[in-house]
Amino acid sequence: MLRIFHTADWHLGHHLHGVSRQLEHQQFLDWLLDELQTQQADALIVAGDIFDSANPSSAAQSQLYDFLVKARTRLPNLNIILIGGNHDSASRLDAPSPILNALGVTVVGGLSRGELGNIDWDRLLVPLTNAAGEIKAWCGAMPFLRNADLPTTGEQDTDPLISGMKTLYAELFSQLQQKASNAESLILTGHCYMVNGAVSELSERKILGGNQHALPVELFPDDIAYVALGHLHLAQKVGANEHIRYSGSPIPLSFDETDYLHQVVQVDVRAGQPVETVAVKIPRSVQLLRIPNGKDFAVLSEVIGHLENLILDDLPIEQRPLLELRIRLEKPEPGLRQQIEEVISKLPVRLLKISTAYSGSEKSLADLKIEERLEELQPLDVFQRCYQNKYDKDAPEAMNALFNELVESLQGTE
Repeated sequence: MLRIFHTADWHLGHHLHGVSRQLEHQQFLDWLLDELQTQQADALIVAGDIFDSANPSSAAQSQLYDFLVKARTRLPNLNIILIGGNHDSASRLDAPSPILNALGVTVVGGLSRGELGNIDWDRLLVPLTNAAGEIKAWCGAMPFLRNADLPTTGEQDTDPLISGMKTLYAELFSQLQQKASNAESLILTGHCYMVNGAVSELSERKILGGNQHALPVELFPDDIAYVALGHLHLAQKVGANEHIRYSGSPIPLSFDETDYLHQVVQVDVRAGQPVETVAVKIPRSVQLLRIPNGKDFAVLSEVIGHLENLILDDLPIEQRPLLELRIRLEKPEPGLRQQIEEVISKLPVRLLKISTAYSGSEKSLADLKIEERLEELQPLDVFQRCYQNKYDKDAPEAMNALFNELVESLQGTE
């Protein structure tokens, strides 16, 4: 048997409304080290978005490298694979790869090509060994694929993005088959958006030209034992496929993710048998509170009532819950923040955000006009609003696609 731990979307260096998540990430990494050792894992796969930005802070990079050193020290035989995501800079991840490879850590930030433009497939083919050093599986470590990575097929009747993805995955699968024997299982990674995936809009960038380019499950051949995916922060399987999974993020990256069950996926691989997966729940080190819970808004008096009824432990400041209030107003309330801060000052919480919505004429949920912050808008949202303001109509889909391609070309650069 080969035991794999699948995780993704760490987003080291993340800030939530200006508050650093370094403590939460460190507690997750410490917990992960213990779990890897306790469960006697043979391999760790991190399926993209290692960092929260293409230019991570020195503290975020130190956090990653400190974890890798501890992992290799405590588990000398552990196979570690890191792939680049859409938040990562491929070149920044790949830069220290010679040193990390010497430590037994495989990093694939992006596709690399030779002088003739041929993809270096060998660096994507990673043998996975058990405690005895026997190869039990091969992993095709496919990173996030940008438009520039995709081949042009020349087929006019198919989506060029989807057909290009299929071409690259088919070639990777072929390369894996040439490496593996019949007794060795095949594993794939990916950082992408699959059809029918559940998206957290506040913390996941729309990738691959937007979510209208969701990828079909047929991308992955039937002979693949397991597909370790990243990008979606809610842990989920793809359709009815138990062996194609998003591990989800280890911590909630927005208040919309407060109720997610954050986990890593333990995958037990046996040749010729379906994989067995176990969701290993990650303990929540800092609580996120939204009042009222969910996507509803409440009038100010109800929100204050909720606050006054909170029963919370008096924790050190860096461990106190992070709080968002969602308040429904009929008109602007000049003394709103003062009223709230009078109540908050008595509570061991950190107020991060006050979301307000104004009732329409019918005062129904559908009539609410929600105030939005610029930080919560995707680049495409801003472009579409600018286009609407200037031309008094929606931007054409072809133009939206071109804008997405431009944004994507800039993401991942330093």
